[in-house]
Amino acid sequence: MNEVATLDTSSIAQVVERARALFDDGDIQAAHLLAAMAYDQAKSAATYAARFRAGEQLINKSRRMQGEALLIEAKAKIRLADEYDAAQRNGEASKGRPKTIPDGKTFTQAEAGLSAKQIHEARQLAEAERKKPGIVERAIAVRLEEGLEPTRANLRAAIGTDSASAAERGNNLYETPLEATRTLLALESFSNIVKEPACGKGAMSKLMEDAGYEVEIADLVDYGTTTQFGEVQRVSDFLTAEPWLVGADIATNPPYGQALNAFVAHALRVHRPRKMALLLNLNFLCGFDDPDRNYAMDECKPARVHVFTRRLPMMHRDGWDGNEATSRMNTAWFIWEQNEAGLYAGPTVLNRIDWKDFQ
Repeated sequence: MNEVATLDTSSIAQVVERARALFDDGDIQAAHLLAAMAYDQAKSAATYAARFRAGEQLINKSRRMQGEALLIEAKAKIRLADEYDAAQRNGEASKGRPKTIPDGKTFTQAEAGLSAKQIHEARQLAEAERKKPGIVERAIAVRLEEGLEPTRANLRAAIGTDSASAAERGNNLYETPLEATRTLLALESFSNIVKEPACGKGAMSKLMEDAGYEVEIADLVDYGTTTQFGEVQRVSDFLTAEPWLVGADIATNPPYGQALNAFVAHALRVHRPRKMALLLNLNFLCGFDDPDRNYAMDECKPARVHVFTRRLPMMHRDGWDGNEATSRMNTAWFIWEQNEAGLYAGPTVLNRIDWKDFQ
């Protein structure tokens, strides 16, 4: 019998219901612990079901339970952080070893069941809920409606607790530093025609044209960007539009955030470039819970990863007129290249480079 067919999710559902009951009864810490456990179990069940190509019904059921557990966990975090903050205001909380107070009672982060980082995140969740009541539940519901996995990372991104709000981010246009493109051109060569599917206002494509390449440009947003021949960019969603110039090389600084993993995997599955260069956060080397990330890194091994030993100049959001901050992100050029059999098979070679050597 197929192992997936025997996968029983009823025990996970029972844990979710128990966590919900504990939360309703006011036992917030126990609810938080049980919800976190149910989240991990449901996440594993969904991953297992997807890996063995179980039916959509089973996968969706596991994801729904993951979403329910995530909602309870988020609500519990908010309550625990609120209680901790209230205790701090009353002089009854300490960050580490309990302080002696008249009644001998104190409230520590450990007793709250949250780390300092989790308390910070919980405060952000609470603030988002105060501004837009129900935003956490809606963010989880949207993921489920779109057939996507509701994860903690996606929740933080969806409600804007990572950095700027969605409204502030606008089209998420962060122009590629010329230092990055110059380094790429010094280290890698491409076919005569290169696709730039996230061209923005042409920060990369113009330098590549200066280097002698013909660049086919496109973007989800119409910036009116043109090539050296006066051809206006395509306006298309890379993830859904009909593939163009299949097999042609790709070089771009892809959109970060929720679309990134799908963008990279889609390029490798559908567009099948002979060579592809993507400017990515070095953290792209890590992670195991996203099928698209696993496909791009494990099933289609990069040939080379050029790691910047010196952080690139900050990529500020288009239209930003605030202080010019220094970058906190470690980045690298990830290079995928087909072998003679047309496979992305690696092995992956890691190079440490300083962009100042190539300017």
